[in-house]
Amino acid sequence: MSTERSETPQSESQGSIPQRAGTVEVTGEALVRYGSLPIGDLPLLVEPAVPGVDIMAWVAANRDLLEEKLRHHGGILFRGFDLQRAEDLEAFIGVFSGQSLEYRERSSPRKAVKGNIYTSTDYPPAYPIFLHNENSYQSEWPLRIFFSCRIPPATGGETPIADCRKVYARIDPEIRERFARRNWMYVRNFGEGFGLSWQTVFQTSDPMEVEEHCRRKGIDIEWKEDGGLRTCAIRPAIARHPRTGDLIWFNHATFFHISTLEPEIQQALLDGFDESDLPANTYYGDGEPIEPEVMDHLREAYREETVSFPWQKGDLLLLDNMLIAHGRAPFTGSREILVGMSEPVGRESTDHGEAR
Repeated sequence: MSTERSETPQSESQGSIPQRAGTVEVTGEALVRYGSLPIGDLPLLVEPAVPGVDIMAWVAANRDLLEEKLRHHGGILFRGFDLQRAEDLEAFIGVFSGQSLEYRERSSPRKAVKGNIYTSTDYPPAYPIFLHNENSYQSEWPLRIFFSCRIPPATGGETPIADCRKVYARIDPEIRERFARRNWMYVRNFGEGFGLSWQTVFQTSDPMEVEEHCRRKGIDIEWKEDGGLRTCAIRPAIARHPRTGDLIWFNHATFFHISTLEPEIQQALLDGFDESDLPANTYYGDGEPIEPEVMDHLREAYREETVSFPWQKGDLLLLDNMLIAHGRAPFTGSREILVGMSEPVGRESTDHGEAR
């Protein structure tokens, strides 16, 4: 696992367009420069090459170029453009990707800041958040996810990322084939006083709306006698990217498995709940437990491909949510990272194909 910390690009190449850059008229000159951090070519680094660059206008004029670079690198870090407000993030999403998406069928606590711009997961700062692809447990998810840094943490708090094409390649072919054949199952329990309520997750207090949503999304439900709810969804573990054609490891099977939690949290949950009533857990798609050694292997595959960098105020990180998984490192001090999502993608456009 790479954990190098650097804010200095290693190499740069320039791109040019005739464009008005803020109050600066630039014709035939490079408005931005491309580079990389010492952690490698993920993410691609984009910085202003001249003062006063209007990054929104530049992005609007160079969407095709950015799409090409995003397909190759998986992530792009825009640094030095002072994109720290919710309005900045919302505008950036609009010019690059269109309408931002509402956060539905929630799995983690977060707050709406403005429109469909949210805080990053409100989770105790002392604990890490394991890598995952946003909403990969759903029948539909965002193809793009955006993070902007309003307040960098005092220490730690990086957003580690990993290329899921490389994670897929690291996983033992026999294990890949097993998941391709059996899929994975996500079981959630609501109403035990731990985790989000079903009203928060589904953004309604009407059980009939929940039932209709789950029917449309391929989720089995069971209402408990105490008013609680159990849901169960079976999903593919492997997807084919709709634009690159790459096979990728794309699921929450590792993230939601009880063994991925910190030991003290695991123990508290196992002391308080029967396994079938845990707030969340994962299995093979046929309901059989995933072997401990398999879970260890999957976590190691992610760790081997993980890179991270320290946030700077005003940074904006654009990720292809299918190509790149993200997480969060523990931190101290205040940390405000804003999140937005765009471009919904469904199962029908991501045939998981054959494991190989």
